[in-house]
Amino acid sequence: MSEEKEIHYAFPFEIPPAKTDHIKRKMFDVSYAALSPAQKLDIYWPEEGDGPFPVIVSIHGGAFMGGDKRDVQITSMLKGLKRGYCIVGVNYRMSGEAKFPALVHDIKAAIRWIRANAELYLFDPNKIATWGGSAGGYQSLMAGVSVGISELEDLSLGNADQSSHVQAVVDWFGPTDFLKMDEQLAESGMAPPEEFSHSGSNSPESLILGNQITLIPDVVRSANPETYIHPNVPPFLIQHGAKDNIVPRQQSVNFAAKVREICGYERVTLELLEGAGHGDSMFDAAKNVKQVLDFLDQHLK
Repeated sequence: MSEEKEIHYAFPFEIPPAKTDHIKRKMFDVSYAALSPAQKLDIYWPEEGDGPFPVIVSIHGGAFMGGDKRDVQITSMLKGLKRGYCIVGVNYRMSGEAKFPALVHDIKAAIRWIRANAELYLFDPNKIATWGGSAGGYQSLMAGVSVGISELEDLSLGNADQSSHVQAVVDWFGPTDFLKMDEQLAESGMAPPEEFSHSGSNSPESLILGNQITLIPDVVRSANPETYIHPNVPPFLIQHGAKDNIVPRQQSVNFAAKVREICGYERVTLELLEGAGHGDSMFDAAKNVKQVLDFLDQHLK
């Protein structure tokens, strides 16, 4: 992919690392499965205590092709350490290595690993939340909606006796309905140039699904988080930039509306951040991160 295209999707491959030197209790590159070198996670514990600690699973974005569990995208999640959360940053197979549903299989395998190893690593297996932005937001949503969907769970990756369900979901500007993205951007006056369209053959969505998405509508449906909304999904906090010109805000608006229709109004909190673009610093502002952690406290403590 050209450098210009990487910048368009806001996730160049060289994303700066997060600053974690000050965190005393941490462990890096623990394998949660053995199929791929990507199947590793990092663990950060609160400075004091023996747990069991509720868990925030941090899932990086990067257009399904870049990013890393240890880059700056985990910075806001690490603020949860002071609230008594254990933070687990997860890597997963991306489009250059494997196609959908491998990336979803990986996150769910990591959640099963967390439960299987809860006693050893001081996790509370009954209090797990996912949190991610962009492609990580997509992954966070998929973890929330896809419990019991056999096609989205590869038990051969390990810990088949454990559940992959989560108790809360935080989604920052993740895509939910791939085939409508270009149309929605156009509706908002932000239509991308043809070479950067989401429906193009080299778009992040087409690359992760293995073919141009307009040619495989059934596969796209199986990859859309909104396909799997059911009455027992966990509570969602969804935040999206009102001026996002990469993942249109309508993706989150429509997803939240469907959750409310199926599950009730209180199951999802939707916030549009006025003036915010894709990956905007507004999301990482102290006031906003506090709001996210308050939401997690409400449902995990």
